[in-house]
Formats: sequence, C-alpha cells, structure tokens
Amino acid sequence: MTIHDLLTNINKEDKTVPNAISKVLPQIEKLIEIIVEKMSSGGRLFYIGAGTSGRLGILDASEIPPTYGMPYGKVIGLIAGGDQAIRKAVEHAEDDTAQAWKDLEGFSINQNDVLIGIAASGKTPYVIGGVKDAKANGITTACITCNEGSELAKSVDHPIEVVVGSEFVTGSTRMKAGTAQKLILNMISTITMIKLGRVKGNKMVDMQLTNNKLISRGTRMIMDELQVSEQEAEELLKKYGSVRKAIDSTK
Repeated sequence: MTIHDLLTNINKEDKTVPNAISKVLPQIEKLIEIIVEKMSSGGRLFYIGAGTSGRLGILDASEIPPTYGMPYGKVIGLIAGGDQAIRKAVEHAEDDTAQAWKDLEGFSINQNDVLIGIAASGKTPYVIGGVKDAKANGITTACITCNEGSELAKSVDHPIEVVVGSEFVTGSTRMKAGTAQKLILNMISTITMIKLGRVKGNKMVDMQLTNNKLISRGTRMIMDELQVSEQEAEELLKKYGSVRKAIDSTK
C-alpha cells in the first residue's frame, strides 16, 4: 500500500472502536457506580496490566492528581515487571501468575478498593492471577478485555468485553485494542471524578497549578465564574492556591 492507503485504512479501522464501546456502556456504567460508591467511602481504584495495557493504566492513574486534585495513591496503576517496564519490556514479567498479588499487597489493597485488570487478549497470566487472588480476598474485581469469553473475563465480578476485531497489523494490540482500553479508562476515571464532585460545570476546579499554562487556565475559570477582571482573578488564585477555593471565598 501507499502511505495514503495505509493512513486511510488505519483510520477506517480506528473509526470502528467507539461503536464497539457503545455496546458495553451498560457494563461500564454498573462498574462506575460501584467505584464511586467505594471511593466515596475512602476506597481506592487499582489498575493492573502488562505491556501496552499496563502502561495505559498507569497513564490514566497518573493524570488524576494533577487534573482533579485527588491525592496521590487514590488511583494506582501497576504494570508487570515494575516501573522499569513502563519504558522497556521486561522479559517474561507477564507470565508470573503470583506477582500481581504481591505488587498489590505492597499497597495494602483491601475490601474497600476496586481492582480492574486490563488485558487485550484476556489471557495475560499476571493479570488473571492478580484478579483471582483479589477476588478470593473479597475485593471487587473487573476487567477490560477485547476478546469474548476469555479466562480473565470469567475470573472477575464485572467483565467489560469490547470486541474491536482483528488489528490492521495482526496482533498489534496497541492499535484498536489499546485505543478502546484508553477510551474506557477515560470514561471510568472522568465520570468517577465528576461524581465525586471534582468538577464544577465542566471545569477542572481542583486541578493542580503546576505550570504557567494551568495558572492561566485557572485565572480564566475564575474570571468566567465570578465575572471579575483578569487581575482580580489572578490575585484570588494566588491567594487561595486553587480555583475552587478562590471561587468559594466569595460566597
């Protein structure tokens, strides 16, 4: 194929992913309801995965504190092979059925928490072992997989099976499967944060002000909400250190 043909066909395949996800929205909804309930009572959300799936879980978890002001350690992503596997594959790390539970025990996972196993194939031993051990210890378990009837799906309380079909490059699950996983993770974490009150309107009022871009964004939020000048908004933001506190200070 020409580059144009390759682009056109990959794009064509990618367009099928949202339609596949639409078929499992009821399952995602039920899971989010449980996560919100658990986290409202002090529980946490864990993701475990290997390779691309593990990296996507870590990506989603790492964005929660800066975006929504949620304390670190409330949404936790773990990858087979440990943090070094985020950048470089660790040989046979995903084949160990016992390691995930050891990793989770390091965070004192308990019955107040929810564990989501992420594996495109639904066959990853690290993930399957982890959810089985968690379930045996009374922890609510779920999964995101792109195969129907997998061992992973059969091992959890709340399976999400989004069937995206064959990849453009056979077996390259970082493509459609990875896209589906990321979209679903976005849904889960974003809606959970909204339901936990971390969003006002559609604004990230609890975001961490870690750079000039976010300070400018926060200033504009305050301007819009309070109908004040840029200077007044910036002064309020600097004084209170967060958009929410700045807005609440005027009430």
